[in-house]
Amino acid sequence: MRFLMLYRPSDAASVEAGVPPTPEMMARMGTLIQKKIEEGKLLSTEGCAATSKGAKVQLSKGKLSVTDGPFSEAKELIAGFALFRVNSKQEAIAEAREFLDVAGDGEVEIRLVHDSDNCIESVKLSHQA
Repeated sequence: MRFLMLYRPSDAASVEAGVPPTPEMMARMGTLIQKKIEEGKLLSTEGCAATSKGAKVQLSKGKLSVTDGPFSEAKELIAGFALFRVNSKQEAIAEAREFLDVAGDGEVEIRLVHDSDNCIESVKLSHQA
């Protein structure tokens, strides 16, 4: 099973201001990332730039709109993501806890990524209902 993890820090203002993590935190994060890659669990991970460097693209009733950042909803700021391959949601939660122990205060949203196995199972279940 693959899970996408979206990290939202409690201190979104620092991320938006471009304040880099401390060298100590970066070293600890690097060690954790290397460990998870070696375990075969971490498939991909990256940090995200401030919303001022991004845009939102929306389609509503056939009309496309583009809004350049920055965006005012700091609580929604995604500072980074990781894609994990683990055996269960509980294992994904354990990985998120380990990440937060290094990253500090914040929230990790965990989302199951559809693949051929769980997508087919979801379709079967919806037709049985």
